[in-house]
Amino acid sequence: MPVQEATLRYPPGSLVILTGLPGAGKTTLLQRLYGLHGAESLPVTMGTVVVIDSVQSRRHWYGRLDWAPNPVRRAVVFVTHLSRIRQALTRGHSVIAHNRGCGPYVLRGFAWLARRHRASFHLLLLDAPPEVALAGQRARGRVVARRTFARHQHRWQSLVSRVKAGDPAPATGARIVDRADAHLLETIVFDAARTGNPGAANLASRKFRITE
Repeated sequence: MPVQEATLRYPPGSLVILTGLPGAGKTTLLQRLYGLHGAESLPVTMGTVVVIDSVQSRRHWYGRLDWAPNPVRRAVVFVTHLSRIRQALTRGHSVIAHNRGCGPYVLRGFAWLARRHRASFHLLLLDAPPEVALAGQRARGRVVARRTFARHQHRWQSLVSRVKAGDPAPATGARIVDRADAHLLETIVFDAARTGNPGAANLASRKFRITE
C-alpha cells in the first residue's frame, strides 16, 4: 500500500491526545502532518480540526512570566493549554492536541473534559526509546532535568504496558506508533466513516500497533 495512503481515522468531534516522552518527536509530527511552521502561539484550525500544541501556549507566555517561579510558569502554561482544548471542544471541533504529561490524573482530566463535551477520547502514543528522546531534547536545545525525565519514563512505561495489554483507560482507545511508523503516517482524519473495527484505519504498515 502506498505510504501516502497511511491514514488514522477517528469519529468527528473526538479529542485525540498525542503524547510520549519529552523529545520523542510529537511536535515534529504535528508540524509535518499539518504544515505548522513552529512559531505559532495560537492553535491552528483546519476545517473542523483544531491542532493544539502545548508549545503554542508556552510561546504565548514567553517573556511575560519571567517574574514567576518555574512551577507557576508551568502551571499557567498548562492551564492555558487546557483552556484552549476546552474552547475547541465547546465549539464542536475535532481536536488533535500534543501533551507531554501522561500521568493518570492528567489523562483522567482529559477524559472528563471529553465526556463533558460529549466527545470520544483517544490516545495516540508516540513510542521512542529513552536515548532517542534524550537526543531529541538536545537537538531542540531544551533538556528535561534527570529526575523529571525519570518520572516521565516511569509513567510512560506504565501507560504503554497497559495499552499493550488491551487497557486504554481512561481513553476510549489508544494507538501506539514508534518513530518509524510515525514517518509512514500521512494524515489523521475525523469522519463518520470510521467504525469500531481497528481494521477501519487505512495504514501503510502492519507494524502499527492498535488497541481500540
